[in-house]
Amino acid sequence: MTDAAHPELPPARGPARVERPVGPADFRNLVQMFRARVRQFGDAPLLHTPATRGWQATSWNQMDALVARVAAGLRAHGVRRGDRVALIAENRLEWYATDLAVLTLGAITVPGYTTSTAEDWLYLLEDSGARVALASGDVWQRMARAEAQFRQRLDALVLFDGGGPAWARDWQGLQCEAVPADFDADAEASQPDDTACIIYTSGTGGKPRGVQTTHRNILSNCLGAGIHLAGYGMDGIRFLSFLPLSHTYEHTAGFHFPISLGAQIFVSRGTDHLAVEMQTARPTVMTAVPRFCEVMYQRIRAALARESRIKRALFAMALRTGTRRLYGPPPGLLDRILDRIAEVTVRAKVRRRFGGELRCMLSAGAPIAPEITIFFTSLGIRLHQAYGQTECAPGITMNPPGDIRPGSVGPAMAGMEVRIAADGEILVRGPSVMKGYWNDPQATAAALADGWLHTGDVGVLDADGQLRITDRMRDFIKTAGGEMVAPQAVEQVLGLQPAVGQALVCGNARPYLTALIVPHEELLAEQAAGRRSAAAVQASVEQAVAEANHALPAHMRVRRFALMEKPFDIDSGTLTPTLKIRRRIVEQACAARIDALYARG
Repeated sequence: MTDAAHPELPPARGPARVERPVGPADFRNLVQMFRARVRQFGDAPLLHTPATRGWQATSWNQMDALVARVAAGLRAHGVRRGDRVALIAENRLEWYATDLAVLTLGAITVPGYTTSTAEDWLYLLEDSGARVALASGDVWQRMARAEAQFRQRLDALVLFDGGGPAWARDWQGLQCEAVPADFDADAEASQPDDTACIIYTSGTGGKPRGVQTTHRNILSNCLGAGIHLAGYGMDGIRFLSFLPLSHTYEHTAGFHFPISLGAQIFVSRGTDHLAVEMQTARPTVMTAVPRFCEVMYQRIRAALARESRIKRALFAMALRTGTRRLYGPPPGLLDRILDRIAEVTVRAKVRRRFGGELRCMLSAGAPIAPEITIFFTSLGIRLHQAYGQTECAPGITMNPPGDIRPGSVGPAMAGMEVRIAADGEILVRGPSVMKGYWNDPQATAAALADGWLHTGDVGVLDADGQLRITDRMRDFIKTAGGEMVAPQAVEQVLGLQPAVGQALVCGNARPYLTALIVPHEELLAEQAAGRRSAAAVQASVEQAVAEANHALPAHMRVRRFALMEKPFDIDSGTLTPTLKIRRRIVEQACAARIDALYARG
């Protein structure tokens, strides 16, 4: 699909087209790629950060100068090639500049999540051996209670917002105006297989492991993504970044990939601000996670339920004709006429909610229900699923523009190979696969046995090489009756119900399946405001579970459920920073409630 073939997508404005995709054959390292783009785009804007009114632009040249000053300051603090530098902050100008400065010195960035605890950060420093850390003021407020331990582990602490203890340096004081003469040599010296960053896994399955991600790994991702998305036209691209840069997905897809394209990056304040920011940034590409797509799907449907019968009918027509146009059978003359009416009356309005110029949205992290893919794509928001892992920096597969198949995460990206083991596990090899786990040769050997990355995910490949994810191997539920159930498949069906906000399915070694369900946010809000009783909320969720069960085979139906009083979230530790439910933590915290679902016989 190209813009010419779909005139409903307005052209985007920005720097000139990058003539060909980038990869290891073009650049030895990420800094070389960045500096090539600086020479190409100069005073054109690279980064847009939130300002009092609108956005504050930073040009490629300005970023290059800032990176040089920060790199010189880090060198003055003793940072040398191979040293690890911890970076714990929200997405902001200083994050981008620091990461590039660390890479310029041939050192290794070790990102940390702002939502972690002081104990988590101490573990990150101890395991990685980082002796220099840069952090935001908000992070320091949570670090401060363990100041003595941080002081013991760090040679230098730099705070972006000033303040903090007397032994910390501030961001402005770190920067050196005099850049050493051998700065260029540092920037050119890193080799493709040198470690660029150590990104720790989210810990959904246990203790986080530090994944050694090389320059080649990330450059290969940039090449593969560029090839897959070239059909949309890669000129004038604007990204809106709201996922944490400390996660490998956003670090690659929302930072280094835009650099490879010469794109502009708008830095979001967070999900609560996205509705307004999409209108002002007018993104052409957005990275997302399934939970974001699910929430948008539920909100659009909830808003539609309040509209008139005529508007609901037009919306249904847009879905019907859009689905036929995209997935067949070929539309007849009447359908084509109705489709154009739907284009003007419905799809244009939906696209305006996303800024009006969105060419595609890239979702990764977990499978999305096919109905959600069909919903967005039929309404003119092309939703691509991708599959990856931290161990692959993260890209493995992606839906190409002309072949978005609901339920599929697409074929392998350029250079990657995917095969299915005898037990159903997805095995991967190629230039994106990690160097190994930091300080853990035993886990590395197990993960990379026989030259293939053992992903721990289960899936199937169709005749065209399109991959479908079934579940995590360790998440499979085996009921007392011997039935094997993939809980994510059941949770997806439950999540399509308007009354359901979040769901976690249980039942391992039990006689049947049960679920912990968070009602939809509107139901919770109405209950809190006294406009809906607890009994009414319970009845709405009961009806939703019954509807979901109707679409499921007998062994996958939920027999009983318990309502959760508040959503799973990052602050409570029940969601990862990329909004995936921490299954084991929730099951442990709610063990008594789950047991009660089976105690009634």
